[in-house]
Amino acid sequence: MTYLCFKRLFDIIASLSGLLILSPVLIIISVLVLIKHGKPVFFTQKRPGKNERIFKMFKFRTMTNETDDQGNLLPDEKRITKFGSFLRKTSLDELPELINVLKGDMSLIGPRPLLVKYLPYYTENEKKRHHVRPGITGLAQVSGRNFVNWDKRLALDVEYVENMSFLLDLKILINTFSSVVTSKDVSVNTSAVEPSLIDYRTNK
Repeated sequence: MTYLCFKRLFDIIASLSGLLILSPVLIIISVLVLIKHGKPVFFTQKRPGKNERIFKMFKFRTMTNETDDQGNLLPDEKRITKFGSFLRKTSLDELPELINVLKGDMSLIGPRPLLVKYLPYYTENEKKRHHVRPGITGLAQVSGRNFVNWDKRLALDVEYVENMSFLLDLKILINTFSSVVTSKDVSVNTSAVEPSLIDYRTNK
């Protein structure tokens, strides 16, 4: 309990400091997103947080709103721009999640918040991932990111929850910076790397 209080205090200080220090970068990216992708600047999506409470997660948009003749959105790979790919590769698209951290929806470190529609597909043990706030980065992300299969990734989420500590968070934070700088294990198009959790579980 003591560490959880410290962790939340650190999240508040770090996210507020990050938003202030990075404000020029956030403004520049916002303008470029507006020019290259149009409105809105942010991509928002509902995700389950601590105790499966649903919140709205913020990211910079990396795709346009281009549609076909029938008005349907084109496939993701046709809508993502070079600038959008750059944002994903450098993880700059995730900077707005600092807002979620400041609000208390997320933590800097924890299991990544996945899609709401995945909730029925977790095992009882995997549901432990929702015992803590989801994170911008986590143990699974520094252990292969999108190249780790779903069973392993969710097992790593549970491992984090069961062994959460200052030293583990520090290790994850350092490894995250290393991965971002080297672009290690980063996939711009995740759909090309793995099936959804629903497909993975129903086709096993």
